Amino acid sequence: MSTVKEQFSITRSFNAPKQLVFNAFSNAEALAQWWGPANMAIDVLKLDFRPQGIFHYSMQMGDTVRYGVFHYVAIEEPSKIEWINSFADEKGEIIQAPFPGLVFPKEVMNILTLTEENGITTLHLTGYPINANEEEAKTYYSMFASMNAGFTGTLNQLEEYLNRVK
Repeated sequence: MSTVKEQFSITRSFNAPKQLVFNAFSNAEALAQWWGPANMAIDVLKLDFRPQGIFHYSMQMGDTVRYGVFHYVAIEEPSKIEWINSFADEKGEIIQAPFPGLVFPKEVMNILTLTEENGITTLHLTGYPINANEEEAKTYYSMFASMNAGFTGTLNQLEEYLNRVK
Protein backbone atom coordinates (compact mmCIF):
# COMPACT_ATOMS: atom_id res chain seq x y z
CA MET A 1 0.00 0.00 0.00
CA SER A 2 1.17 3.49 -0.75
CA THR A 3 1.85 6.23 1.73
CA VAL A 4 0.46 9.72 1.32
CA LYS A 5 2.96 11.71 -0.74
CA GLU A 6 0.88 14.79 -1.34
CA GLN A 7 -2.69 15.94 -1.06
CA PHE A 8 -5.14 17.41 -3.49
CA SER A 9 -6.20 20.80 -2.19
CA ILE A 10 -8.70 23.45 -3.21
CA THR A 11 -9.80 26.62 -1.42
CA ARG A 12 -12.81 28.79 -2.18
CA SER A 13 -14.47 31.73 -0.43
CA PHE A 14 -18.21 32.38 -0.36
CA ASN A 15 -20.19 35.46 0.58
CA ALA A 16 -22.30 33.41 2.99
CA PRO A 17 -22.29 32.50 6.69
CA LYS A 18 -20.34 29.41 7.71
CA GLN A 19 -23.47 27.67 9.03
CA LEU A 20 -25.23 28.08 5.69
CA VAL A 21 -22.27 26.58 3.83
CA PHE A 22 -22.11 23.71 6.33
CA ASN A 23 -25.86 23.11 5.92
CA ALA A 24 -25.38 22.76 2.16
CA PHE A 25 -23.25 19.67 2.90
CA SER A 26 -25.57 18.21 5.54
CA ASN A 27 -29.00 18.43 3.89
CA ALA A 28 -30.21 16.04 1.17
CA GLU A 29 -32.37 18.66 -0.55
CA ALA A 30 -29.42 21.05 -0.71
CA LEU A 31 -26.93 18.43 -1.94
CA ALA A 32 -29.29 17.46 -4.76
CA GLN A 33 -29.13 21.04 -6.03
CA TRP A 34 -25.37 21.52 -6.21
CA TRP A 35 -23.22 18.43 -5.55
CA GLY A 36 -21.41 16.68 -8.37
CA PRO A 37 -20.17 17.45 -11.86
CA ALA A 38 -21.81 20.25 -13.82
CA ASN A 39 -24.56 19.10 -16.18
CA MET A 40 -25.25 15.91 -14.22
CA ALA A 41 -28.53 15.39 -12.38
CA ILE A 42 -27.95 14.26 -8.79
CA ASP A 43 -30.35 11.99 -6.93
CA VAL A 44 -29.75 11.55 -3.20
CA LEU A 45 -30.47 7.88 -2.54
CA LYS A 46 -29.57 8.02 1.14
CA LEU A 47 -28.17 10.63 3.49
CA ASP A 48 -27.31 9.70 7.07
CA PHE A 49 -25.24 12.73 8.05
CA ARG A 50 -23.37 11.61 11.16
CA PRO A 51 -20.04 9.95 11.91
CA GLN A 52 -20.23 6.40 10.46
CA GLY A 53 -23.20 7.53 8.34
CA ILE A 54 -23.33 7.61 4.55
CA PHE A 55 -24.30 9.75 1.59
CA HIS A 56 -25.20 7.53 -1.38
CA TYR A 57 -26.09 9.29 -4.61
CA SER A 58 -26.51 8.80 -8.33
CA MET A 59 -25.28 11.11 -11.07
CA GLN A 60 -26.98 11.01 -14.46
CA MET A 61 -26.22 12.62 -17.79
CA GLY A 62 -28.23 11.27 -20.70
CA ASP A 63 -28.20 7.48 -20.53
CA THR A 64 -25.11 7.34 -18.31
CA VAL A 65 -25.64 6.77 -14.59
CA ARG A 66 -22.80 6.70 -12.06
CA TYR A 67 -23.00 6.24 -8.30
CA GLY A 68 -20.93 7.55 -5.44
CA VAL A 69 -20.84 7.10 -1.71
CA PHE A 70 -19.40 9.04 1.22
CA HIS A 71 -18.64 7.28 4.48
CA TYR A 72 -18.56 10.01 7.10
CA VAL A 73 -15.63 9.76 9.52
CA ALA A 74 -15.98 12.89 11.66
CA ILE A 75 -18.26 15.92 11.78
CA GLU A 76 -17.68 19.09 13.79
CA GLU A 77 -20.60 21.41 13.08
CA PRO A 78 -20.22 23.99 11.57
CA SER A 79 -16.48 23.83 10.91
CA LYS A 80 -15.30 20.44 9.69
CA ILE A 81 -16.44 17.34 7.80
CA GLU A 82 -14.26 14.30 7.12
CA TRP A 83 -15.38 11.56 4.78
CA ILE A 84 -14.13 8.73 2.61
CA ASN A 85 -15.39 9.09 -0.96
CA SER A 86 -15.75 6.20 -3.41
CA PHE A 87 -17.41 5.22 -6.61
CA ALA A 88 -20.25 2.84 -5.83
CA ASP A 89 -22.89 0.66 -7.37
CA GLU A 90 -26.65 1.19 -7.10
CA LYS A 91 -26.63 -0.56 -3.69
CA GLY A 92 -23.90 1.69 -2.28
CA GLU A 93 -21.16 -0.93 -2.42
CA ILE A 94 -17.71 0.45 -3.23
CA ILE A 95 -16.50 -0.32 -6.75
CA GLN A 96 -13.49 0.48 -8.91
CA ALA A 97 -13.85 3.73 -10.87
CA PRO A 98 -16.07 2.94 -13.89
CA PHE A 99 -13.67 4.34 -16.48
CA PRO A 100 -11.83 1.84 -18.71
CA GLY A 101 -8.08 2.10 -18.38
CA LEU A 102 -8.21 4.32 -15.30
CA VAL A 103 -6.87 2.65 -12.15
CA PHE A 104 -8.17 5.09 -9.54
CA PRO A 105 -8.10 4.46 -5.77
CA LYS A 106 -11.30 2.93 -4.41
CA GLU A 107 -11.16 5.21 -1.38
CA VAL A 108 -10.21 8.87 -1.06
CA MET A 109 -10.08 10.62 2.31
CA ASN A 110 -11.53 14.13 2.20
CA ILE A 111 -11.18 16.78 4.89
CA LEU A 112 -13.28 19.91 4.53
CA THR A 113 -12.81 22.88 6.85
CA LEU A 114 -14.84 26.07 7.01
CA THR A 115 -13.74 29.37 8.54
CA GLU A 116 -15.64 32.64 8.58
CA GLU A 117 -14.45 36.21 8.78
CA ASN A 118 -16.65 39.27 8.25
CA GLY A 119 -19.43 37.19 6.69
CA ILE A 120 -17.10 35.51 4.18
CA THR A 121 -16.73 31.75 4.58
CA THR A 122 -13.58 30.09 3.31
CA LEU A 123 -13.87 26.43 2.37
CA HIS A 124 -10.68 24.39 2.27
CA LEU A 125 -10.83 20.82 0.97
CA THR A 126 -7.97 18.35 0.95
CA GLY A 127 -8.02 14.80 -0.33
CA TYR A 128 -5.66 11.87 -0.52
CA PRO A 129 -5.90 8.18 -1.43
CA ILE A 130 -6.19 5.58 1.30
CA ASN A 131 -5.71 1.83 1.02
CA ALA A 132 -4.34 2.43 -2.48
CA ASN A 133 -1.70 0.44 -4.28
CA GLU A 134 1.15 2.24 -6.06
CA GLU A 135 -0.60 2.31 -9.44
CA GLU A 136 -3.81 3.72 -7.93
CA ALA A 137 -1.88 6.35 -5.98
CA LYS A 138 0.13 7.33 -9.06
CA THR A 139 -3.09 7.79 -11.04
CA TYR A 140 -4.57 9.92 -8.25
CA TYR A 141 -1.51 12.17 -8.05
CA SER A 142 -1.49 12.58 -11.85
CA MET A 143 -5.07 13.87 -11.91
CA PHE A 144 -4.81 17.00 -9.75
CA ALA A 145 -5.47 19.38 -12.68
CA SER A 146 -8.56 17.42 -13.70
CA MET A 147 -9.78 17.19 -10.09
CA ASN A 148 -9.24 20.94 -9.67
CA ALA A 149 -11.38 21.61 -12.74
CA GLY A 150 -14.08 19.23 -11.52
CA PHE A 151 -14.21 20.63 -8.01
CA THR A 152 -14.17 24.19 -9.36
CA GLY A 153 -17.32 23.36 -11.33
CA THR A 154 -18.94 21.77 -8.29
CA LEU A 155 -18.04 24.73 -6.08
CA ASN A 156 -19.43 27.10 -8.72
CA GLN A 157 -22.72 25.23 -8.32
CA LEU A 158 -22.43 25.54 -4.54
CA GLU A 159 -21.95 29.29 -4.90
CA GLU A 160 -25.05 29.54 -7.11
CA TYR A 161 -27.03 27.50 -4.57
CA LEU A 162 -25.86 29.70 -1.66
CA ASN A 163 -26.80 32.85 -3.59
CA ARG A 164 -30.32 31.44 -4.11
CA VAL A 165 -30.94 30.48 -0.47
CA LYS A 166 -29.28 33.22 1.59
